[in-house]
Amino acid sequence: MSLPNERSMSIQEFYNLREETDRLIEYADGVVMMVPSPSTHHQRISSRLHAKLFNFLDGGDCEVFHAPFDVELKGENLGGTHIVVPDLLVICDKKGLTDNKFVGAPEMIIEILSPSNQAHDLVFKLNLYMQAGVKEYWIVNPMLSIIQVYELDQHGQYKQVDSLKKSGTIQSTALQGFRVNLEDVFN
Repeated sequence: MSLPNERSMSIQEFYNLREETDRLIEYADGVVMMVPSPSTHHQRISSRLHAKLFNFLDGGDCEVFHAPFDVELKGENLGGTHIVVPDLLVICDKKGLTDNKFVGAPEMIIEILSPSNQAHDLVFKLNLYMQAGVKEYWIVNPMLSIIQVYELDQHGQYKQVDSLKKSGTIQSTALQGFRVNLEDVFN
């Protein structure tokens, strides 16, 4: 997942590298990570979830964005510079929204696993998003047809609030009233 390098890369070197490549890359306090190209199945799931979120949020204060869109994570418990490219994110506090990225902690992030990035999204990003203060994190596993939902508790820790496989309805705690039928996502 990481690009091999002998030393830590500065944020400016990261942006220079970005200009030289067509690949999606992320930055975690000096370490550059490549994001795998999404599969057709991944894109279908992302499109379905994006459409559902777009329709649910339309006309309200929150807005959904899809990859590629940079998020420079900021939070009380997060040190260093971290730039990620989530599959989907919901922003309600638009103060951090710029022309080409969002700076802060989104209300919700959804990551869709690929065979090559499972550990990255299940462990590294879960902890990163928790430290940044992302209120809700959905992990969508297309290989197993599972969606896991984590929410930030009053102590700033993620707790798993839901996990469904293949069928049933998942609902958001951060976006009151937002529900997703798993059959609509995975079929």
